[in-house]
Amino acid sequence: MSFPDAEYLVLSSRLVPGLDGGFTIATMQRARHMAAAGVDAGRGPWLLTVDPGSRAEHDAHRAEFGRLGLLDDPARLRNLFDEAGAGASGAAPWLVAAARPGTLATDLSYRTVMDAAGSPLIDLPVIAGDPDWHLSTAPVGVRGPDGIVGVLDGFGGLYRAWLAHVVAQLRAEAGGPERPVVIVCESRQLGELLVPFAEPGVWIVHTIHTAHTEPPHTPDAPLNALWTRWFAVMDAFDAIVWPTPSQAAAVVRRFGERGTFAVVPHPAEPVAARAAAAARTPGRVVMLNRLAPGKRVDHAIRAFSGVAAEMPDARLDIYGDGPSRTELEALIGELGLRGRVTLRGHVTEASDELDDAALLLLTTAFEGQGLVVVEALSHGCPVISYDVGYGPHDMLAGGGGVLVPSGDVGALTAALARVLGDEALRERMGAEALAAAHRMDIAASMSALAAAVARALAGPTRR
Repeated sequence: MSFPDAEYLVLSSRLVPGLDGGFTIATMQRARHMAAAGVDAGRGPWLLTVDPGSRAEHDAHRAEFGRLGLLDDPARLRNLFDEAGAGASGAAPWLVAAARPGTLATDLSYRTVMDAAGSPLIDLPVIAGDPDWHLSTAPVGVRGPDGIVGVLDGFGGLYRAWLAHVVAQLRAEAGGPERPVVIVCESRQLGELLVPFAEPGVWIVHTIHTAHTEPPHTPDAPLNALWTRWFAVMDAFDAIVWPTPSQAAAVVRRFGERGTFAVVPHPAEPVAARAAAAARTPGRVVMLNRLAPGKRVDHAIRAFSGVAAEMPDARLDIYGDGPSRTELEALIGELGLRGRVTLRGHVTEASDELDDAALLLLTTAFEGQGLVVVEALSHGCPVISYDVGYGPHDMLAGGGGVLVPSGDVGALTAALARVLGDEALRERMGAEALAAAHRMDIAASMSALAAAVARALAGPTRR
């Protein structure tokens, strides 16, 4: 199914190479796949971000995404603060026009955003230590050449003003005020701020990237506090895209069926050829994830210590970086695994290791889908994973790996030893992995997303 004719915007809080794990790659890949599916005559959607970095930083991000093959046209990746200036005259006209009379809050500190020449443009309130900072309606200052010319109501007011400007600009360039606009919102925080965005003819498709529950992440587990608020406003979105069938089903059981729900997995990127089990490095296990508590890399190291004692050729290479690095280095030393377990740090092309590894290991506490599992399957690399909600369970249901009860380090050790010690088993799992990846190909994913958009556009907007 092809995408309906419309202007498409993919909205994310930030898109920074090497940051935010699989989220950044998945978002960039979705935009690229939409281009290949014919959106905007193959140019793809506009990518919009709102992080207040400098233009030089954003240009560096664009260049790196281009080098990685994730962005063909740098101009398609736009940032609010890159477009907030107007030369020597202060803030851009669209920003000045959106502001109302007012002054900054006297009880708050402010961060002033400058243009490349050092002229002040916007004063952002500093809401320290509050995870809900984005919901603050503290005034945002808009600067002219002689100081504050007006204010906007919080970050939401600023973001919505820019979106309204982008929508009007694109309509003026490509079809007039009646042209439909589809915003694919990739961020929960931004989604909450879009609820009041009632521009005529604008539909919002909200995607989901992670689990919505607290431990133990079962379907009936307590809701994550941040998601509780999102569920209260989810009916304002014209379509909601879940990455796995099991997460969509869990939400339906809890909140009831919605005609806005769709399942659109992040697809597997095609790989030229699968390396057979015999061509891979025997005993080599890899992990590709951040070194953060939720990834439970310490479980992997402890499980591997039991394998290393029985298999002299076994080794574990862990790619990624994060706040747990020092703690994990200490654990490796404590267990006598130096030279057998190695923290490789962040490597841009780490997924290439999936052509050489005997196994991918995943010990995360929760997943929305788990892009690394999709990548492993597409490379024909077997996966051993904790059975967590929601991705690994769905993706390995048809083979391609082994699911281990979440948190059971002993079972993880046993699974590693069994699969590493059986080349024929790894060969069979590798073939199953490739078949599973083919079931989640790009064409199927884009067809599902296009169908969700078409259903939404068939009715009125929900705000």
